[in-house]
Amino acid sequence: MGDNHTPISRARKLRKELTDEEELLWKYLRNRNFKGLKFLRQHPIVYDVINNRPKYFIPDFYCAEKKLIVEIDGKIHDFQKDYDENRDEILTNMGMIILRIKNDEMGAVSEVLRKIEKYI
Repeated sequence: MGDNHTPISRARKLRKELTDEEELLWKYLRNRNFKGLKFLRQHPIVYDVINNRPKYFIPDFYCAEKKLIVEIDGKIHDFQKDYDENRDEILTNMGMIILRIKNDEMGAVSEVLRKIEKYI
């Protein structure tokens, strides 16, 4: 199995392919700009290891201090509701809080930031 299948290499690839909405939110979350909290983008969260292979999810944004995951959901999520629900259940059982924001909500970034603030 090549290097591009490790959680870290996959996350690096995703970081280079941020959507416009993710890029916009990252400007507000990076470098502890938001409430002094450290957010990571496209950070792998391992939830299991099977046959020495990690099972993981890579959320859009993650704040370990608050165990908060922020997901920016584009149209693709309309077609993968079961996957998202399963993923959210696993992460919630790990004590994570998942906040889903729709792409079109990013038009009002201040509202999105207020929404995130409510969760922390």
